[in-house]
Order: sequence, then structure tokens, then C-alpha cells
Amino acid sequence: MIMGIYVILAVIYALLAIPFRSYFQPLIVMSAIPFGVVGAILGHYFMAKLFGFNGGLPIITIQSIFGMMALSGVVVNDSLVMVHFMNRKVKEGMSLNEAVRLAGVRRFRPILLTSMTTFFGLGPLMFETSPQAMILVPMAISMAWGIVFATSITLVLVPVLVLVYNDIQKAFYKLYNIDPHELEEEDEEEFAPA
Repeated sequence: MIMGIYVILAVIYALLAIPFRSYFQPLIVMSAIPFGVVGAILGHYFMAKLFGFNGGLPIITIQSIFGMMALSGVVVNDSLVMVHFMNRKVKEGMSLNEAVRLAGVRRFRPILLTSMTTFFGLGPLMFETSPQAMILVPMAISMAWGIVFATSITLVLVPVLVLVYNDIQKAFYKLYNIDPHELEEEDEEEFAPA
């Protein structure tokens, strides 16, 4: 299972790095994954304490961990939507600060609606009491609560990380006297059709 987690993270990183053509932006997008896991663990605690699941004990089972693994592929969607929107606006000529602000405003409703529909869609399974469904309940709890927690963090964390990364990049360019415009021109020539 540990090897499976490493493979999942590597594949997600590769799938994000190719279209972004960046080594760091996929890490910004993937920053939601640990918060999804924290949300899943807290979800087990809330469900046990508030609704008396497992006799009030927040038990994490192997199905819970499978839910967390599946969650890692789902929670990156919110970050991906936000970062892609920022990149598109910057490419159109907007300043990064304005693009970050606009992404927070324009992508807030779609991100929130996507996450809440997933949470409420998993709701009936979380409260299912039939013995046949008991094996799936921990997985549903992990996914539902992980998505809600990761979404609430993502809406704040991703814009902050993008701005911090931009500041670090500017400081690096200034420290080594690199002109970022020259790098962009070389990049365009490298990927120009023959």
C-alpha cells in the first residue's frame, strides 16, 4: 500500500507537470492532498463522536485508507482549476496579483459547488446502516470529509503559495542577475514548430 501511495503521487505529479511545463506548480496543486488526509481523519472523529459510529470510537480501517488514496486524485481538481485559471490570465497579460485575486473570485463558486455536491452525494452512503454497505462507509467518510476540509484550505492556501513562489522566483532572478524575459524567449524558440 505504501508503494501504491508513492506511485499515485508520482503519476499525479507527472500528469500535472507535463501540461504546466513546470516543476513547482504541480507541487502547489498537490498541496491539497495532505489536508485531504487530515480532513479524512477528522471526519472519522466527527462521525464517531457526533453520530456514535463504531461505538463513539474514531476507528480508521483499511477501507478508510483506500478512501484517502482515492481522495488524493479528487482533491487536486480544485487546485488545478484555480492554478490553470491564474496561468491563463497571466498569459493574457494580466499581472499575477490581479490574476490571483480574480481566480479567487471567479473560481470560488465552481470549486465550492463541486466539492459540496460530492460531499452530499456521499452522504447517503456515510449514514447507511445495512451490513452489506458497512465495508464502504469508512471509505465514504474519508472521501467526503477529506474533500470538504481540503477545499476550505485550498481556497486560501493555493493563492498564497502561488504568490510566495513568485516572490522566491523574483528573488532568485535578482540574486543571480537573470532576466526572466530572456528565459521566456528561449523557451518559445525551443518549443516553436520547425
